[in-house]
Amino acid sequence: MSIAVIVAGIMTGVLLGIFGSGGSIVTMPALLYLLDVEPKSAIAMSMGIVAVTAGITALQHWQRGNVNLKVTLVFGLFGVLGTYAGARLGVITPVFIQLTLFALVMYLAAWRMLKPVALHKSVGAACTECADGFCDDLNYREIAVHGIAVGVLTGLVGVGGGFLIVPALVLLSGLPMKQAVGTSLGIVTLKSVAGFAGYAGAVAIDYSLMATFTLIAVTGSLAGSHLAHRLPADLLKKGFGGFLLLIASYILIQQLIQEFA
Repeated sequence: MSIAVIVAGIMTGVLLGIFGSGGSIVTMPALLYLLDVEPKSAIAMSMGIVAVTAGITALQHWQRGNVNLKVTLVFGLFGVLGTYAGARLGVITPVFIQLTLFALVMYLAAWRMLKPVALHKSVGAACTECADGFCDDLNYREIAVHGIAVGVLTGLVGVGGGFLIVPALVLLSGLPMKQAVGTSLGIVTLKSVAGFAGYAGAVAIDYSLMATFTLIAVTGSLAGSHLAHRLPADLLKKGFGGFLLLIASYILIQQLIQEFA
């Protein structure tokens, strides 16, 4: 077992546990650049790894009351449709377009997370007007549309979509950051399964490497979930935005070097 697999696996799990996303942002580049997996295979395998890891981590957050099941089902089910369609499109899309789009969307998500906004009354604390701690004045039709849109991008570029889902839940739906993280994990699980199914059979997949990576990632996710429960919501939000900026810059620079070298 290489050091690269161990480090990337732990990072994948920790990021999923803390931020409710970021798994594929680490997994896909690690498979691609560190382990020399073919690009489309790396995209497919990252979805399979994140599906299992996010699912286990989501259960931890649910036990702590940080998963809104209604939002998970609406966003997740419509997201599954978009993700499967995006994955089928991703099979025939040039790799340069896939990865460049990946980086650009990450920049947008980072900007939204770091930009000061007028927060919903429940952001950062449980809503005192709702019996279960969640505000139920959400527009589920809009959530469904967001699910489809994020799903298509998820399938196309091979990410669980959490780096888009978390900002959407915080900035558009008004969920507290910690609840957005837990809810995102449930949604990411559903969409990653759909994305993996969309690629399965169409690209080569190293199931042995996937299993090893996943076992390590699950271990990291347990630690990340425990840490997230103790961190301030605002610190989580800013840390998430800064992380996106770093990874997006690395991927975009790598693609430009390869394209114009």
